[in-house]
Amino acid sequence: MLDNEVVQLKNQACAAIDAAAQTLVEVSHEIHDHPEQNYAEFFASELLCRSSENLGLSVELGAYSSGTGFSGDIGSGPTVCIMSEYDALPDIGHGCGHNVIAAAGLGAAIGLAAVANSAGGRLRYMGTPAEEGGGGKILMAQNGALTGVDVAMMVHSADADLTTIDAIALQQLLVEYFGEEAHAAAAPHKGRNALDAAVLGYMSVAALRQHILPTERVHGIFLKAGEKPNIVPREASTEWYVRSDTISTLNDLKPRVLAALESAGTACGCSVEHQWMGSPYADMVTNESLSASYIANAALLGRSVSDPRTSGHRVVGSTDMGNISHLVPSIHPMIASAPVGSSIHTQAFAKHSREPLADKAVVDGAKVMAMTAIDFWTSPERQMAVARDFQAANPDKNVL
Repeated sequence: MLDNEVVQLKNQACAAIDAAAQTLVEVSHEIHDHPEQNYAEFFASELLCRSSENLGLSVELGAYSSGTGFSGDIGSGPTVCIMSEYDALPDIGHGCGHNVIAAAGLGAAIGLAAVANSAGGRLRYMGTPAEEGGGGKILMAQNGALTGVDVAMMVHSADADLTTIDAIALQQLLVEYFGEEAHAAAAPHKGRNALDAAVLGYMSVAALRQHILPTERVHGIFLKAGEKPNIVPREASTEWYVRSDTISTLNDLKPRVLAALESAGTACGCSVEHQWMGSPYADMVTNESLSASYIANAALLGRSVSDPRTSGHRVVGSTDMGNISHLVPSIHPMIASAPVGSSIHTQAFAKHSREPLADKAVVDGAKVMAMTAIDFWTSPERQMAVARDFQAANPDKNVL
């Protein structure tokens, strides 16, 4: 396709996004005002589905066996999947800016739906629930959501425009300790203190931390710690996030963490049960050709996107988009929606996610994704380059 024809398609997609801009910002604000957690995003998913239908793109709620996920296709040809996230954090609400992610994804889908037939491409717009621990993308992929998909993309809120999140592999771990209750003053010798076991396990992990890779992370909280101070706690439980650079190194780290936690039960005369929860989140494999297209299109809107590997500005975390990136060529760029220095997963970031910078990120993120998808649709050479980069990255297809 000629360059001027591609420019016209991009202008048409961006015009459709501009026409829907007020609705997109309102959707972002509404989701922000109604924070919902993993697989309970009923308000957000219904709002996004209804808004998508009203803007001309039909989607199905509950697609691919996900109650609060959705999906809809339009067009035919090379397939680009645009993803929206919309779950929130406990207490903090949208401290990860998923309201911005949701509305930007909706906007990109609307812009691409307007040009899919002319551009010779197929759009799959997906709503993916439960990113904050429930693995909605993994569930949907297990049920066929990526069938026929050539590339996948989304944008994520941050304090800067970056090519990618430094996403490392993660799995959640639940550990329960079982002891014997007793009167803590009258007969403590008859008890076996499950809380002591949990505390000792916590300290064992703290000792382990100095002997793991500098890039690895292990952090946990206490879920249950007893009933009253005058009763020797018979049950205690902790929840952990275990993170490492890749799925492979995560698999090496997991038994070391578990050994530290289980040995504490033995030391305190308590039994221990554990559960590795859900599928592990994989590291993010950024497709360099697709990323280069995103960077060029962001520059058209005045956004300078930096590479965290060279700029030193990093946002570290874990996401189920990492799993998607091992299955199809993907990008997960960060878009500035908050002042520089604002950390995600904080109340301050939640506040910023409903302010003008975030509203601008909704519209700009939609446009940059749409233009990047159009570049892919209209260039067989770029399609081949994306495919070559994906194979060269040697992704792990066993991430589901």
